[in-house]
Amino acid sequence: MKKITSILSIMALTAVFSTSSLAQNAPASATSANTTTTIVAPIAISTTTPLNFGSFATLSTGGTLALSPLGVRTATGGVKLTSATGSPTAAIFTVTGEGAYAYTITLPNNLTLTNAAAATGLKTMSVGSFLSSIGATGSTGTLSNGSQSLTVGATLTVGSEQLVGTYTNATGFAVTVNYN
Repeated sequence: MKKITSILSIMALTAVFSTSSLAQNAPASATSANTTTTIVAPIAISTTTPLNFGSFATLSTGGTLALSPLGVRTATGGVKLTSATGSPTAAIFTVTGEGAYAYTITLPNNLTLTNAAAATGLKTMSVGSFLSSIGATGSTGTLSNGSQSLTVGATLTVGSEQLVGTYTNATGFAVTVNYN
C-alpha cells in the first residue's frame, strides 16, 4: 500500500510540474497601438452688421414686417413700406473655425423692441421667426476654407396702435454655433 501511495504521489507531482512547464512553453501574442489626437481651431461667431428693419408706416390695423436673410422686406396688414429713409439689412455674422467642418446654428425664439422715448401707449414690438441663410435653428452649415458669412432675418409684429418713434433692443440677440 505504501508503494502504491508513493507511486500515486510521484504521478501527481509529475502531472503538476508537466502542466506548468507546458504553460511556460506555450506561445504568447501581444501587440501595441499608437494613440493620436488633433486639436482643431475653435468655432467662433462675430457680428458684422446688426439687424435693421428700416423705416415703415403703420395704419390703424396692425401687421407684420418680415425681413428675409437676403434683406428682402415683405409687409402684411396695416404695415406700409417706405423708401424715404432707413436702410433695411439682415444681420450679418462671420463664422470662423476649422476648414470643411460642419456646424449647427441656434437662433433666438423672439425678442422685444422698445420705444424708450414713449411715456405711455403701445411702446413695444415683438420680433420672432428668425431665419438664417442656412435655415432655421438646428440647420447645418459648413466652414469652407475656415470661414462663412451668415445672414439672419426675422419678422416684426406691429400693433394696431403702435407709437411713432425708434424701437431698439439694447441687449441684442444671441446666435450660437457649435461644431457637429
